[in-house]
Amino acid sequence: QHYYITNNLSMSADDDEPLVDASLTDPIEPDPADFGCLGDGILCNPLRRPHRFIVLAFICFLSFGSYFCYDNPAALAPQFKSDLGLEGSDFMLLYSLYSWPNVFLCFIGGYLIDRVFGIRLGAFLFGLVILIGQIIFAAGAYLNNRYVMYAGRFVFGLGGENLAVAGNTYVVAWFGGREINTVFGIQLSFSRIGSTVGMVTLLPFYKAIASSFGDNKAHLMGTLLMFGAGLCVLSLLASVVLALLDRRASKILKKEASGTGESIKLSDITRFSTATWLIFAICVTYYVAIFPFISLGKLFFEQKFGLTQDEAGVCNSLVYFIGAVASPLAGILIDRYGRNIAWLLSAILITLGAHALLAFTFVHPYVAMVMMALAYSMCASALWPMVSLVVPEYQLGTAYGMMQSIQNLGLALVSIASGTIVGKYGYFLLSLQFMAWLALSAVCILMLWGWDSANGGYLNASPAKRKEMNEAEIRSVLEGEDYREPLISDNSVLDVSQTFRSSTARGLRSKYLTRIEGGNQNDFTRSAEFHRSLADRSINLGQSYQFSSNANRGLLK
Repeated sequence: QHYYITNNLSMSADDDEPLVDASLTDPIEPDPADFGCLGDGILCNPLRRPHRFIVLAFICFLSFGSYFCYDNPAALAPQFKSDLGLEGSDFMLLYSLYSWPNVFLCFIGGYLIDRVFGIRLGAFLFGLVILIGQIIFAAGAYLNNRYVMYAGRFVFGLGGENLAVAGNTYVVAWFGGREINTVFGIQLSFSRIGSTVGMVTLLPFYKAIASSFGDNKAHLMGTLLMFGAGLCVLSLLASVVLALLDRRASKILKKEASGTGESIKLSDITRFSTATWLIFAICVTYYVAIFPFISLGKLFFEQKFGLTQDEAGVCNSLVYFIGAVASPLAGILIDRYGRNIAWLLSAILITLGAHALLAFTFVHPYVAMVMMALAYSMCASALWPMVSLVVPEYQLGTAYGMMQSIQNLGLALVSIASGTIVGKYGYFLLSLQFMAWLALSAVCILMLWGWDSANGGYLNASPAKRKEMNEAEIRSVLEGEDYREPLISDNSVLDVSQTFRSSTARGLRSKYLTRIEGGNQNDFTRSAEFHRSLADRSINLGQSYQFSSNANRGLLK
């Protein structure tokens, strides 16, 4: 877990003269006195895996309350209809109003994390916003005022997806390499446990306390929804703990605060590769066939298949419940075998088959929902980490924000359309709509596969093949004139301050990315992963490093 300079950096082109003074190749360890608690122990050292997985636990809790509250309307759909008079398009407006602000604020939220607040303050502020939004939503239900409820969902939406962007940024800051698919799977699964808990517990709670409110069902609904606000407090506390842990790690490791790094221009979105935009398209076309369906699924199962409210609630929660277990397993498999595109295509086709079963047959819906749950887990674990393979690190906050902005635009529009379709034409046409979106998603993934094959096949490669391609890129850069010759000053010492404008390692990586953006698209596809591998070769992955000039000799912090 120490920092090392690799042979490629420490030796000259002739492999007999060191580029750097030998004393600089010694491992540089954090000061044990900085660790506190148990000293340089596995639980206290930010470089050790157990400590990082403690951080992961709080990253998971960061979104738990948000996911619990998001599907409160779906969990109590019959009660929203009977007690509060919300159904059809009026009911789906609760979801649409959540999504509309995120069409813009997800992108802006990533920008704020990168440029304004930083990850620590940003996560706390977004957690506070979802808490306020859920309180307003519960108050609207208590007063039986749909407009106050709509306002609460709108405010809740201002923070919900931005909190997810913050969580993604924390994951990328603390984890990388072959861990990242597994970590994304664990994060997603725990978040979806929040949705599952809401799906399976709110109706029993409703029945348990209904007698205490008599005929005043609005007060009952408001009280029940206020319970979700309590779980949002849990997310807020998690953001505080994460900020403290991240600050402590930055102090110990002498590194920058967690975040996406370099300053970002809004024009950066015009520099995303073709693969990045195809990933965005796959994201929106897939998820609009999942979340709006779950929002309306409970009533669908009751009407078509004759399930009771309890049975329909359990069936509707299977996607989240099974996904909570399957997502980490899918992440482990993808980490082991790679081939993200093949996993994505399989997930889309399985989900299409599940919707076909629900639309054209009377096979018990549990079968289709189990299929959909497994496919959902595969898709999430393969799709979201793939962004980090094609986007430079300093743009990750913006990229994830843009991805979720496009996703929420689709969810806002499809939610409104779904409510209208159900009200006028019924559930069969609704199922056909979802199948059409999945067919479009399959077309996008095939286009991505074709693009990737034509440009080296990096996204669908195995981990071993990716490592081989990364090594080739590293050798190419280290042996190139632009990067080897300027490292040697007239005094034959490392004088990076005269070579690079930026003092950070990200500066070197950014200059490489800028150079290849105007060249081969194959190079650009691999560049996002390349810069992590370059960091891994020169200094262990996941740690920031700085070059500076001190007393006319190269000093590696």
